[in-house]
Amino acid sequence: MASNGVQETFAVPNVLAAMLTMRSGDNDKKKIAVDYLGRFQKSQDAWTTTISILQSSSEAEAQLFAATTLKGKITYDLGTQISEADLPALRSQLLLLLKKFASGPKPVRVQLCVCLAILAIQMQTWKDVLPTVVTALGNDVASHACILDFLRVLPEEVTEGRKITLSEEDLAQRTTELLADNAEQVVQLLVNYAQSSPAAATNPQLFECISSWLREVPVRVIVNSPLMNAVMHGVTDDKSLMAAADCLGIICRETKDVDDNLQTIQALLPRVLELRPRIQALVDEDDTEGFKAITRVFADAGESWVLIIAREPQHFRPLVDCLLECCARDKEKDVIGYTFTFWYELKQYLTLDHYIEARLQLVDVYSNLVDIMLQQLEYPPSDNPNELDLFDGDREQEEKFREFRHHMGDTLKDSCQVMGVAACLSKVHDAIKVWQEKYGSQATPTSVAHWQSLESPLFAMRAMGRMVESDDSSVLPQIFPLLVQIPISNEKLRFAAIMVFGRYTEWTAAHPDFLEPQFQYIVSSFQSDSSEILRAAAQSFKYFCVDCKQLLGPQVIQLQVFYDQILDKLPDPSKEEITEGVANVVGVQKTEDLFKLLKLYCDPLVQRLMAKANSATDNKAKLDLADHINLLTYFVQHVVPYIPANVENPVVKYWQEVFPVLSTILDNFIDCVPICERVCRCWRFMVISFRMAITPLLGPLANKLAEGFAQSRQGCFLWATSAVLREFSEDRDQVEDGITQSIYVFFEAQATSVLRIMSDLPPSDLPDVIEDFYRLLIDALLYYPARLIPSPLFTPIFQAAVSSLALEKQEPVSAALHYLRDLLTYGGPNPAGSGNDLGPASQQLRQIVKHLLLSQGDALVKQTLAGMMITFPRDCFADGSGVLLGMFELLPQETAQWVDRTVRLLPAGTMTPAEADRLLAKIKEKLHGSDSANLRQIRVILQDFTNTYRRRYVAPRDGLGQLEAARFHFAG
Repeated sequence: MASNGVQETFAVPNVLAAMLTMRSGDNDKKKIAVDYLGRFQKSQDAWTTTISILQSSSEAEAQLFAATTLKGKITYDLGTQISEADLPALRSQLLLLLKKFASGPKPVRVQLCVCLAILAIQMQTWKDVLPTVVTALGNDVASHACILDFLRVLPEEVTEGRKITLSEEDLAQRTTELLADNAEQVVQLLVNYAQSSPAAATNPQLFECISSWLREVPVRVIVNSPLMNAVMHGVTDDKSLMAAADCLGIICRETKDVDDNLQTIQALLPRVLELRPRIQALVDEDDTEGFKAITRVFADAGESWVLIIAREPQHFRPLVDCLLECCARDKEKDVIGYTFTFWYELKQYLTLDHYIEARLQLVDVYSNLVDIMLQQLEYPPSDNPNELDLFDGDREQEEKFREFRHHMGDTLKDSCQVMGVAACLSKVHDAIKVWQEKYGSQATPTSVAHWQSLESPLFAMRAMGRMVESDDSSVLPQIFPLLVQIPISNEKLRFAAIMVFGRYTEWTAAHPDFLEPQFQYIVSSFQSDSSEILRAAAQSFKYFCVDCKQLLGPQVIQLQVFYDQILDKLPDPSKEEITEGVANVVGVQKTEDLFKLLKLYCDPLVQRLMAKANSATDNKAKLDLADHINLLTYFVQHVVPYIPANVENPVVKYWQEVFPVLSTILDNFIDCVPICERVCRCWRFMVISFRMAITPLLGPLANKLAEGFAQSRQGCFLWATSAVLREFSEDRDQVEDGITQSIYVFFEAQATSVLRIMSDLPPSDLPDVIEDFYRLLIDALLYYPARLIPSPLFTPIFQAAVSSLALEKQEPVSAALHYLRDLLTYGGPNPAGSGNDLGPASQQLRQIVKHLLLSQGDALVKQTLAGMMITFPRDCFADGSGVLLGMFELLPQETAQWVDRTVRLLPAGTMTPAEADRLLAKIKEKLHGSDSANLRQIRVILQDFTNTYRRRYVAPRDGLGQLEAARFHFAG
């Protein structure tokens, strides 16, 4: 309605004027035009106005807008705005428009074909769809393109879940009528068209059409028809190569169930192998796109037939060789990536004992593949041996090359599994020796000739690292002495060597003789000015400290000197990595030395921390301070000795000294979210790492968490609270009752603070708090059910969870749903915390939960269904339907009534009463049975219903109306 109460009209000139405004630079006018066009697209007038524009306007943009709008009307509004008696007239209008636009523009023509296809799906009385369309469009050449477009889009619209109003049963019937019943007729139409002229036989539209119908037509029918010759001819024609190759690839993929398609595969194999000469031809022509298309065909065939390749390796070896040739001839490194999945899938079979014979026959293929990859891994060549920017400043190309190399690394791992690691590493060793023999003598302190051919095997060795067993002694003892001699003047070579050392630290830990030269190579690399080298050195340093911590233990004092000197030079991620490394070394020292070692390592960190806090006045300095807190957390995580319960823990003693510093920083920066999060993270790990030993800090810690949340309203304080709740719960050994009681009182205080905030602010302002709150409540329900469920907070917590379901953000909605699902289990015989013996209290808890659901279940069902139909992120659907299933298990009759009531509240025009009645009849039918499987079927019914509704009702047009969530209010 217009603002004056008069029905708004949408004349053609006004709509065209609004479209013209959309091109202007006036944002205010554009916003008005967008709103106007949005209302137009939903209006009843849009039917006649769009058709008028298509009949009269000569402007392509207006035509496309009208066709797109008409598609939306037929998709969403056909059932509510057009009577069944008017459908034939609409069909006639569409056919006339298709005739008009048969020769183009193509985008308009395609949209009109989609319109007609969607109408055909919904117009169930229209039984002769194909004959009607073909007859109406005629037999002239211009109409052929239109018919092909319609034939192409019809299966796509039927099978790809369009937002139509048909029930699942009607849609299934219509699918059979439109696709299965027409398949034979469509194949004949396409054969006739392909044979009608040479131009038709290579028309890309023909192959797109075949591809679209391959889902409906048995693949053997296409392979044994004249269409197969057309496809193969199309692959040899430059005009149709791309479409024909795509079609051939789909044909191969349709034979993936090899046992059902053996004859078809035998017919296809020689046809696919016919294309092998095209590999060299396309490379010679520098036809990159054509080379990609051909490689994809071979890859599709290989992936689809990989099982039968493993069964009959000799017969299918030519196809494998085609793929190997594509990899070898890939000068631009554009197509080899298409083959990676095939090599992986084939490896999966060849490494099974059942296919050992095939492995023996194909092992040379993987050997050749490794040789090819060692070539493909090389950086581009350069005339200048010191040139490191080999991509002429094109960072996108450089990043693409790096990503490509990491994918190739995965394929090298596959080769290791087929050939054996020693064989692969021998190739690396040979490549390094070849470089040494050819160019090693030319290396100088300032340049390294042909460094690319040395860096490539280093990268390959790094990629293979995970495949090497720590007891391997075949090749690595020969390689590592060579690696520590790698020239250090070339940044990329040094980077590659450092990364190799870091990848093989587990092997080095088992071969301590090789540790010292490698570790010194890493340590000396910290003197570099290159940020890349520093990052690589820090990462490898961490791995050495983690995997070789026992071997490095005697150097713990020297390490601190190095750590303190180098720390401020490093970027933040590298600071964290070397800190994690030294913390691991400290963690394996004698217990009696830990206090003084922590003071040695951490006191300088605390001093830096206080200095940074005193000077942190801008955001950058505050973030730097927050990151520095993380360094202390690594020591909290990794210096965790075993101490008997009755003995003072020296590590906790040290953190008691540091706690006031962190508390003061928190007080001074309570409005800085990153600092709050890092301090809470540090405290949370103190609780997790030291458990009962942290008791001396428990009181001050709980106070700071409560104060911090009250002042900042940040969810991180709730996140830290959950760790305290878990570690000091009732079912933990050695926890005194008094401590348990105090912890629960602390939790209730935190929960009360949250509920007050949720009462003051809408959920959309508190997504992170809501997520952390309900994650905390999941723990509270698990560990303290006998205290939480009877408490006065139980009902408001439930109400707040229901109001939170109106959010459209996954994390908080998921957390609330998980809490609700766990809560529902306490209304039945198998509560989520059933590992705890609730004893006589279980019956009382069950009654409290059921009483709550009887009074609040209506709101829960309404909000859960509204979410599944309209607002939930997709990943929340399963938990939403789990809540509904839980409700049906506890209160079947009442829940059915609440579902009925909710469905009747849906916005007008989005669901007919008959559809609602049909849904409720299905639910009631399942409720009559006593089998628990019937209840699970109700879950499926509701999932199907909400999915169908969501497909149809894309977004709320005028708000959710009566489905809007009620605001949560808390009087506590």
